[in-house]
Amino acid sequence: MTAIEQTDAARPRGTRLPRRARRNQLLGAAQEVFVAQGYHSAAMDDIAERAGVSKPVLYQHFPGKLDLYLALLDQHCDALLQSIRTALASTTDNKLRVAATMDAYFSYVQDEGGAFRLVFESDLTNEPAVRERVEKVTLECAEAFGEVIAEDTGLPKDEAMLLGVGLGGLSQVVARYWLSSDSKVDRDKAVRLLTSLAWRGIAGFPLHGSEQTQH
Repeated sequence: MTAIEQTDAARPRGTRLPRRARRNQLLGAAQEVFVAQGYHSAAMDDIAERAGVSKPVLYQHFPGKLDLYLALLDQHCDALLQSIRTALASTTDNKLRVAATMDAYFSYVQDEGGAFRLVFESDLTNEPAVRERVEKVTLECAEAFGEVIAEDTGLPKDEAMLLGVGLGGLSQVVARYWLSSDSKVDRDKAVRLLTSLAWRGIAGFPLHGSEQTQH
């Protein structure tokens, strides 16, 4: 059950919940408000009302709006990184790996909760704690790509990292464009197109110990 689903299930005011369930409920309500209004326009009153709790209950769990935002950001940065690692580990066929990671980004931006907006389209990037988290997950995703590339091709770490940054950036930017532009290209075809583009590039680097390019 997602945080937003937990919010819907637990919204009636006055319902007593275990601390962890209440925290998840509050995070779900906060996500809805932050995604809809942005950080600066959102108010703790709005979040408490959305969650169906009093503001003192909200402050028992989160001392301030920034604390709540950072907790959400941590949650969704972790989710993105885990989805990329899962995609990379899902197969040893490198073309299928590329397809799986492209699809992971599309899945992430298409999630109905709009969590990707907190990570990639935040109106709070001037806040050092936010910028640090966004830069960290971007780097960690690139490192996950780079580790696989270095292992398979034997390229030096720095070179593999550059390719990892390229793959991550390509996936994220195209997936966000596809969503925001209301593209008539369906998701499966969009993933196939992006996979073809990325694979034609990365397949040019031979497998480690082989003179043949990857097929």
